[in-house]
Amino acid sequence: MEPIEARSDIRTKFFPVSPAKLFAAMSDPNCIAKWWGPDGFTNTIHTYDFVPGGSWRLTMHGPDGTNYPTENRFVRLDKDQLFEIEHLNGHHFVLTLELQAHGEGTQVMWRQTFDTEEHYKQLAEFVAAANEQNLGRLAAEVAHAKSAA
Repeated sequence: MEPIEARSDIRTKFFPVSPAKLFAAMSDPNCIAKWWGPDGFTNTIHTYDFVPGGSWRLTMHGPDGTNYPTENRFVRLDKDQLFEIEHLNGHHFVLTLELQAHGEGTQVMWRQTFDTEEHYKQLAEFVAAANEQNLGRLAAEVAHAKSAA
C-alpha cells in the first residue's frame, strides 16, 4: 500500500478554545450541521449515531441547489482527542481529526486519506480548498458558540 502521506490531504489549524469545546462541535448534530462542508453548503442531518460503528447520514446542499446524499460511519471517537469517520458513498476516504491541547487552545490535525495516491491526486486541488473552508467554518462556529456562552 502507498504511504499515507502520498494519498492524504493533511492540514493543521490552531483554535483558541479547549479540545472539549471543539469535540462538542463535532459530537452535536445540530452544531455540525452548521459548519460541515465547504463554504456555501448547508446540511440536513438524517442520522447521527455518535458511537464507533455508528451511522452518520446527511444531505449536503450545495450553493447551486444540488443535493449530495452522504453516508459515513464513525470509526474512532476518543472524547476531546479524536474524531474519525469513513466516507462510504461516492469517493471513499477516511477523515481523521486529532485534537491536541496546546497552550490556551487546541491544535487540530485534519487528515483526509484516500485508498490510492491516484484517487487522491484526481481530487487534491478541490479537497485542499474544501478542507481549508471546512476548518474555517468550524473556527467560525466555535467562535460564535464561545461568544454566545
